[in-house]
Amino acid sequence: MFGLFRSPSSDLNGISSPGRHVVLGTPYAAPVGEGQAEALFGCGCFWGAEKGFWRLPGVVTTAVGYAGGQRPDPTYQQVCSGTTGHAEVVRVVWSRESVGFADLLKLFWECHDPTQGNRQGNDVGSQYRSTIYVDDPELLSLAQASREAYGSLLAAAGRPTITTEIASGQRFYPAEEYHQQYLAKPGSRPYCSAQPSGLLLGTFPGADYRLPASVWQAYDWSIPHCVLRGDNQPIALA
Repeated sequence: MFGLFRSPSSDLNGISSPGRHVVLGTPYAAPVGEGQAEALFGCGCFWGAEKGFWRLPGVVTTAVGYAGGQRPDPTYQQVCSGTTGHAEVVRVVWSRESVGFADLLKLFWECHDPTQGNRQGNDVGSQYRSTIYVDDPELLSLAQASREAYGSLLAAAGRPTITTEIASGQRFYPAEEYHQQYLAKPGSRPYCSAQPSGLLLGTFPGADYRLPASVWQAYDWSIPHCVLRGDNQPIALA
C-alpha cells in the first residue's frame, strides 16, 4: 500500500495518545502493519458506516475522516459547507488472512444506496457521496469488478445507475476526536441515514471472500437502521 493515512500538520485533529479504538482497543491512527491492508469507504454519514465495518471479524481498526477533496486539514464544519470537495469516509485496516477485501466490499455495497449521487437518505451534499479510495492496484481492480457486478444487480432490479467514485491517491484526514467511534460512546445520538437497496452482492471476478455466511446474518438490511440496532461488539464467528 502507498499509505492512505496522512497525519495533518496539527495533532491528528484531536486523535491523541493513547488514541485507541473505543471498541477494538487498537490504535486507530496506526500505520498499516505486515499482513494488513487499508481502504477508505464513503457510505453517507460516517457514524453508522464506521460501526458497520468495525463489527466485521478480521478488521484491525477503523477511523472516520475526510478524503477526496482539495483543502488540507479540513474541519467538520468546512467539509459540511460543501466547499472543500471532501467526502466523509471510514478508514478500514484489516488482516488479509482473516477477511477478504470482497467481504468489505460486500458490506460497502449492501449498507447504503450507491445510486443517490451527492446524498444518502436525509443527508444531502457532496460530502455524503459514495466512494471507495484504495491505492493497492489489485484491490483497486477488485473494487471496480465489484462495482460492475453490483451495477448489474441494480439494473436487473430496475434501479438507477451507480454513482460511486473509485480512485487511488486520495489523502485521508482524520476527523475530530468526538466523531471517532461515535455510536459506541456514551450519550451519542443514534443516527444513520443510509438507505440500503436490499440487494446482496454475490461473487465477482477475483472475489476473495473469507467470512462464513453466519457473519452476514448479523446484518438485516430489511430492518430500517440495521446498523444502529446491532451490537457494538465485533461479530463472533460461529
